[in-house]
Amino acid sequence: MTSLTLPLASPPRRNARDLSPAMRLAVLVAGGTLSAMAAVALGRAALGLAPAAPAIREVAVALHLTTVLPALPLGLYLLLARKGGPRHRMLGKLWVALMLVAALSALGIRHLNHGQFSAIHLFVPLTVIGLWRAVATARSGRIATHRTTMVALYLGGLIGAGAFAFAPARIMGLWLFG
Repeated sequence: MTSLTLPLASPPRRNARDLSPAMRLAVLVAGGTLSAMAAVALGRAALGLAPAAPAIREVAVALHLTTVLPALPLGLYLLLARKGGPRHRMLGKLWVALMLVAALSALGIRHLNHGQFSAIHLFVPLTVIGLWRAVATARSGRIATHRTTMVALYLGGLIGAGAFAFAPARIMGLWLFG
């Protein structure tokens, strides 16, 4: 009788461009939660189940929401999906454009602080500088730095700053919690 020996299965290798399993989980939980909260808030507003938010008529607020809301799930997809191909590059350029417009439009949102900038406006230069750095490092082939910068932009610029959008006095908070 001959014995069969099976080769030891090696653990699946992670693509060098990909996130670690722990970071993937963190991005998925944070991005998924905020995206779901935004979807529910928008649904409540669209169905007339949320109080009116007069500030939505301001151009800067409308532009900000129009760019931030699609950037949330798109960024989540880009961080979790396969990287480096033409689809990633095309959608990445779209995400960068959305984030740039979102950051710059935030400069016009000052009604909550009596016309003045508030601490949350610190995210504007951080986001613009981060976007520039992310694009520059990707173009120069420094993928590890690109990846780190993009994760920081997503978790800090979208999730961190986005969490403030659900405060009771803010539009998304009003729409979600009524």
